[in-house]
Amino acid sequence: MIPVLFKADAISFGSFGIGALADCISCEVTEERNGAYELALKYPITGSLYKELKSERIIKAKPNDTSDAQAFRIYRITTPLNGIVSVYAQHISYDLANIAALLWSSESISPSLAMQRVFQNTATSHNFTCSTDCSGAKSFSVPKPQSVRACLGGTSGSMLDIWGGEFEWDNFQVIQHRNRGSSNGVVIEYGKNLTELEQDFDNTEIYTDLLPYAVY
Repeated sequence: MIPVLFKADAISFGSFGIGALADCISCEVTEERNGAYELALKYPITGSLYKELKSERIIKAKPNDTSDAQAFRIYRITTPLNGIVSVYAQHISYDLANIAALLWSSESISPSLAMQRVFQNTATSHNFTCSTDCSGAKSFSVPKPQSVRACLGGTSGSMLDIWGGEFEWDNFQVIQHRNRGSSNGVVIEYGKNLTELEQDFDNTEIYTDLLPYAVY
């Protein structure tokens, strides 16, 4: 499909938004298991929507042949090189990194109730929903103010750390599966079916708000 550009505050992506990015040269989506989920797009400065490409705006694109189209928020636009700019965007679920989860704890709680409580007990309102097919009551807490995304994974004591599983990010819906996909018995080996290996580091974290708290 042709990627479509939307305004930064869009929450519905059934229309053509600002317009279709029909002039784009390439559009590639990369998703890692419980990791990065990003879009990279190359667009000519002669394209009809070049001036509409702005930070925080949203690009809707299909990540693969079987998934529904997903929303990606622009976080970086390069300086034009040979008349072409590179646009980088993160999946809309990264917005959860800017939503603060408030403190609470439970000695025994199911993963479904824990996830719902994390999403409901936030400092600001949001449009995200959640579900999980993981089971087994365990101790879980939000011991200090942190982002909802940090509560889900990537930190000690997170949902992923305690219950495991694999996340599926479907626009504003977050799904924690016990297993996502299936094993086909394929092993990736360097020199056989892996021909290249690259490591890239990009520090894009910028803090714009503070949430003070006190412990008595």
